[in-house]
Amino acid sequence: MRQLLLLLGCLLMGHFPALADAYRYHLEPLEIAPGVWVFEGVNEDFARTNGGNIVNTAFLITEEGVIVFDTGPSRRYGEQMREAIEAVTALPITHVFLSHHHPDHVFGNQAFDADILHALVGTIRLLAEQGDDFADNLYRALGDWMRGTEVVLPTQVVTPGRVTIGGREIELIAMSGHSGADLVLFDHRSGLLLAADMVFYQRALTTPHTPGIDVWREELRQLEALDFRYLVPGHGPVVSDRRAFAQMQDYLAWLDDTLRSAAADGMTASEVMALPIPQRFDEIAVARHELMRSVVHLYGRYELEALELISDGG
Repeated sequence: MRQLLLLLGCLLMGHFPALADAYRYHLEPLEIAPGVWVFEGVNEDFARTNGGNIVNTAFLITEEGVIVFDTGPSRRYGEQMREAIEAVTALPITHVFLSHHHPDHVFGNQAFDADILHALVGTIRLLAEQGDDFADNLYRALGDWMRGTEVVLPTQVVTPGRVTIGGREIELIAMSGHSGADLVLFDHRSGLLLAADMVFYQRALTTPHTPGIDVWREELRQLEALDFRYLVPGHGPVVSDRRAFAQMQDYLAWLDDTLRSAAADGMTASEVMALPIPQRFDEIAVARHELMRSVVHLYGRYELEALELISDGG
C-alpha cells in the first residue's frame, strides 16, 4: 500500500513528465492584432487524440484587464488557457463572455471566477437544461481529458449592445441561428469579429439546436455587413476577408435545398445521408459526418413540410 501511495505521490508531483504532459493541450496564443489573441483548434470532431480541442477561443487585452471569449471543452483546457494568458500579461481577467451553451465552448468555466462569467439569458437556461447530458457525452468521448470537469453556469446576464471595457468599445450582438442563443463579439478598436459558431470555415457546421437554416442565413447576412478586419469563426482558420461567409451561405443553401428536395421525393433519412456531397465542399472537414448528423437533427422538419404541402394540394 505504501508503495502505491508513493507512486501516486510521484504522479501528482510531476515526477513522470511524460505522464504529466499526456493531457496538455499545448495552447499557443496567436496575436492577430495589437492586444488580440486567438487559440485556434483543429478542424476535427471530438476525439481522445485531440482532447476536444476543436474550437477557437480568444482573449483581448484592455487598459484594465483581460476579456476572455469562450473557455474551451474541459476544465484542463480552461486552466491551461488561463496559464497561457498569464504568460502574455499580468493584467487580471475581468470578463469572460460565453458565446453559447455547447460544451466545447463553456466546459472550461471552472478555471475562471464564476462572478465574471457572462452569457445571454438563453445560453444560461440552455446550459442548465442540457449541460449534464453534454458532460456525459464528452466524458464518454474524451475520457480522462474531462477528469474533474463540471458544468458551471454563468452568473452575469449579457445585455446586447455597445459597452466600453478598459478603453475598448465592444459590441455584444445577440443572435440565434446556430444554437438558439448565440453571442457574437465585435471589437471596434481592432475590427475583430468573434463570430463563434455562427460561422464555421473549412469545417462542416453543426445543426443540433438551430431554429432553422433560414434564420441562420439571415443572421449571417447581418454579420457580413459589419465593417470587420479580422473574422474568428468558432471552428476553422482566422480570415481577414469574407470568404468564410461565402462558404457558409453556399453550404447552408445546398443543405436546405437537398433536404427539401429529398423530402419532396419521399427519400428515407438513410438515403439522404448517403447522397453525394458536391465536390466544391471537398475542402470542408468532416462534411460527411456532419451531413449525417444534420439529417438526424433537421430532416423531420422537412418531411413534415412536404406532407403539409401534399395535404394542402401543393
